[in-house]
Amino acid sequence: MIRPRNRLKRMLPFLHWPEKWRGTGIHGDIIAGITVGLILVPQALAYAQLAGLPAHIGLYAALLPAIVAALLGSCSVIATGPVALTSLLTGSSVIAISAKGNVDIVQAAILLCLLSGIIQLILGVLKIGWLLKLLSRPVMTGFISASALLIVLSQLPAILGIRLNRSDHFLLDLFSMLRQLGDAQLISLLFGLITFAALLVLQRVTPKLPNILIVICIASLIAMLTQYESHGGSVIGYIPSGLPSLGFPTFDFSLMMSLLSAALVIALVSFMEVTASAKVITTQTGENWNQNQELISQGLAKIASAFSGGMPVSGSFSRSALNFSSGARTGFSALIATCFVVITLLYLTPFLWHLPNAVLAAVIIRVVYKLLEPKSFLQIWRTQRLDGLIAAITFITTLAFAPNIHHGMLIGLLLSLLFRLYQDMYPHVVFLKSDTDDDSEELKRVSPRDQQDAEVMVVRFAGPLTFITAENFKDTANLAIQRSHAHVLLISAAGINALDSTGINAIDNVYEAAQRKNCLLAFCGLQGQIRRILKRSDLWDRLYPHLEYETEHQAIQALRQLREPPRV
Repeated sequence: MIRPRNRLKRMLPFLHWPEKWRGTGIHGDIIAGITVGLILVPQALAYAQLAGLPAHIGLYAALLPAIVAALLGSCSVIATGPVALTSLLTGSSVIAISAKGNVDIVQAAILLCLLSGIIQLILGVLKIGWLLKLLSRPVMTGFISASALLIVLSQLPAILGIRLNRSDHFLLDLFSMLRQLGDAQLISLLFGLITFAALLVLQRVTPKLPNILIVICIASLIAMLTQYESHGGSVIGYIPSGLPSLGFPTFDFSLMMSLLSAALVIALVSFMEVTASAKVITTQTGENWNQNQELISQGLAKIASAFSGGMPVSGSFSRSALNFSSGARTGFSALIATCFVVITLLYLTPFLWHLPNAVLAAVIIRVVYKLLEPKSFLQIWRTQRLDGLIAAITFITTLAFAPNIHHGMLIGLLLSLLFRLYQDMYPHVVFLKSDTDDDSEELKRVSPRDQQDAEVMVVRFAGPLTFITAENFKDTANLAIQRSHAHVLLISAAGINALDSTGINAIDNVYEAAQRKNCLLAFCGLQGQIRRILKRSDLWDRLYPHLEYETEHQAIQALRQLREPPRV
């Protein structure tokens, strides 16, 4: 029985922080918080642009949600806030909705944040986080790679200084934009290319410094001194100063219904990012990671973001890794990091006016291009061709449906489940026979399509015997009965790990078919839970004692002694 104090600590993980500080001290959290805070602000600005939202929305999403997730998360060093993939999903969803009607994209993003948070909160409270495991690696590989490519392509207009028309077909919009290459702003292109090159060089030369912040500060200063905006360059412009005000989001039922599928995908995908970070970190720390508690904390973080005017958030893999490697051991580091957001919102927003959008676009491309992993596709294809096909279809459909990229995820999920279901319908089956004149214990593998003259026909059935496989089981057993003149049909059932009422009915049908052929039906290797299910049906009494055999050879030796016809 869990003591009330321990239960409270499980619900409020930040109560464990003092215990960890006694072992390692608090200085690691402070240093890590400063380190993460220096890149949190520029990334929040960049991901707001990626989502097609005003810059201050990204800063709002980096404040209160980070605090809530740090206080309530079971993996306390996860850095929560705006991230690339969730921002892309947000932007693609709200832009697709706004293109169909007069919809405020900020209001849509806030509602999307609220819905995805509620979904995660419900999954965590009901302890059904296992549903997230339905997203297989091929689906995630195809979706993430396509999303990364779309992120890169979506930043080309900002780097080129060309306006991109938004519709329900992103790729067509992109091709239309490419026809306007003659209108590209050279100064925007220069700022974008130089920023990208500088980030690559600095990452190699000074990997421990906050290179993104350094580049953004220098670029903003140069843009101000060269009057970048007056030469046609696009800048962030006005950012309202001050902390976000708390308030209920504006509810629009029809808009919420339109955003529901996108909210579900964001809830699933964003938590997969959290899961990846948490597994890596807890493996090194030995910390217990509670999936359902993390779902609750991430759901509440999104809800907090919605109530403070922010966008959907998630755990950042890169910032979490940096947080941990910099010495963080509790969520106090996140509180330190958010101080930089507070300082920016209160005092530094006027200095961000001159920050070129091309620079932010280069930052986004630099962060996400590593998600393009063609080697993962090749590895999946070599391992299992069907998985490779699922990954490829998910990749193609995600690109084709952009900006509604969540459709690609749902198609990949549906295909993976259908293919898995199809594979489960046909479990591995082996036909063997035991000859009358052969006194050895060796069983000979035979083809079910050939006529067999055997005393005992053995069918090894490896898989659950449920409504999914029942027809295949009946067909397999009936084929063995019809194609042989065996006195006994022995089902080697060690591989049967599940049984439902449809499976029991299938056994009953096979039993009746065997009776008509004057053939005895027997089982060996039945698992304990399968025995208990059969005992609750009348089949046990009809088949007894020929269900008690432990091994194939034990069954064959006992059944060879039976010469009388089977009991009716």
